Amino acid sequence: MELYPAVDVEGGRVARAHGAMAEPLAALDAFTRAGTRWIHLVDMDRAYGRQDNARILGAVLQAAKVSVQVGGGLFQETDIDRMFTLGATRVVIGPRGAVDSGLVERLLVRHGANRLAVGIDAKNGRVAPRGTPDVLDLTARELAMRVAALGIRTIIYNEVTRDGKLTGPDIEGARQLAALNLDVIVSGGVGSLDDLRAARAAGLAGACVGRALYDEKFTIAEALACLS
Repeated sequence: MELYPAVDVEGGRVARAHGAMAEPLAALDAFTRAGTRWIHLVDMDRAYGRQDNARILGAVLQAAKVSVQVGGGLFQETDIDRMFTLGATRVVIGPRGAVDSGLVERLLVRHGANRLAVGIDAKNGRVAPRGTPDVLDLTARELAMRVAALGIRTIIYNEVTRDGKLTGPDIEGARQLAALNLDVIVSGGVGSLDDLRAARAAGLAGACVGRALYDEKFTIAEALACLS
């Protein structure tokens, strides 16, 4: 199971981070020196329909010596292609893009399944894309089945009501998607090493962790030891 320390960029700084770690490049450096193999880099402003942080994301990608998974409101083909040009290892297609089967198919042909994931933001089991007030008439499982049929193998699953709360991620919801023979990375709510242990026990492929690391609930080293 893989650890994905989250660098969520909002207003040019890392959301929920403190001190030097609020600088995206400093967070990248600290996580890299601590031994992480991946970074989960998200443009929160783009996700919520505000001005994007493309310059900062580009600087992080250029500086990165580890693999970087990039997400945050990426539902247009040109924006997704641009992330690869900037150096992303894997790009997360947002739910507003994932519902477009033609777009997903074209991206798979161009970039391959290993370099793409689909982000499923859900509220009470239904798809709820960030940046809109909408809850779609589509369950997380239905969307996962749809993109799996197209060739997607990796899902980033986030129950939005738990995001940043440190109360634990939706392990059961993630487990249901993993049962579709998908690699599921759970996001939103991880607050303790026990949450990581539960994700591992559920057979999940990874976990994105943000606030718990910035609030020093545990360290990268402790998390990696827990998941090894």
